[in-house]
Order: sequence, then structure tokens, then C-alpha cells
Amino acid sequence: MQLRTGEGAWAAALELVEEGRTIQRDRGEGGAQDAIDVYLRALEQDPECTAALWELGWSYQVIHELDKAVQVWDQLKTCYDPEIPVDIYELGLIYKIENDPSGSVVITMTLTSPMCPVAGSLPIEVENKVAAIDGVTRAKVELVWDPPWDPDKMTEASRLALGML
Repeated sequence: MQLRTGEGAWAAALELVEEGRTIQRDRGEGGAQDAIDVYLRALEQDPECTAALWELGWSYQVIHELDKAVQVWDQLKTCYDPEIPVDIYELGLIYKIENDPSGSVVITMTLTSPMCPVAGSLPIEVENKVAAIDGVTRAKVELVWDPPWDPDKMTEASRLALGML
């Protein structure tokens, strides 16, 4: 969707928020990340779109959890594999993020290889950055090797940055 400004931005944000609500409802837990992506697009359209969430019947808890999820994603985008100039989100290393109302956040992630030189430090960096978010009471990284990472998990933007397109 093309970004809009002015009066049309709020209407576009409202449409995106409703789309996110539908995704989350129809796909259940698996649709949560899609709903977050839609929420981010809605914020781009209109930073004040949380009013639209209230109008659509979203609870404070849902809005708060989306805001916290956005903050988690923002922190993950500051973590890099030092050998690759692309953040871990764009590399496709993040498989799942779970947050609950108590403030606990669990990140399921992988690395490019079990022999990755940052295997001991990167998960700790991720935990520390997420734990620093206001409202997060506990951050935990679960490092998994199945499914194994491969370049297909990278975003188009990361492939472009690395000259793979």
C-alpha cells in the first residue's frame, strides 16, 4: 500500500488496523506477526491510529501488546551478525516472538550456522536489548536449529543489500 498523508492517512490507517484484526482473528496465533506488520503499516499512515483501534473495539491489552511487539522488533533490528552487514530480522533469524501481559518475552531464533562465531554472544545481546524495553519483565532467547536457516529466509531488502538480487 502506498503511504498517504493528510486526511486520507487516518482512513488508510483505519483500514489497515481492521485488516490486522481480521488476520489475527482468522489465522489465530500464527496470524499475530501479520497483524503486527499491518499495525506497523497503519502507524506509518498515521502515528495517531491507536484511536482507530479503540473505535474497532480493540482492548487496551491488545494495543499495549502490539506496541510492545513493535518495540521488540525495533530492538531486534539493532542486532547484527558482525560478519554480515544486515540485521538479524532482515536475515530471517527470528522465527517467533511471544509476549504475554505479564511482560515476559520469548524470542525463538536461529543462527546462520551452528558454528557461527557469535553463537555465544548474539542471543545474550538480543535478550539484553529486549529486556531493556519498558514493560518487559523478562526476556529469553530460545536458540533452535530446526528448521535450519537458509538464504531463502532473508528478506528481499537484505538480499538487495548483500548483492544477491
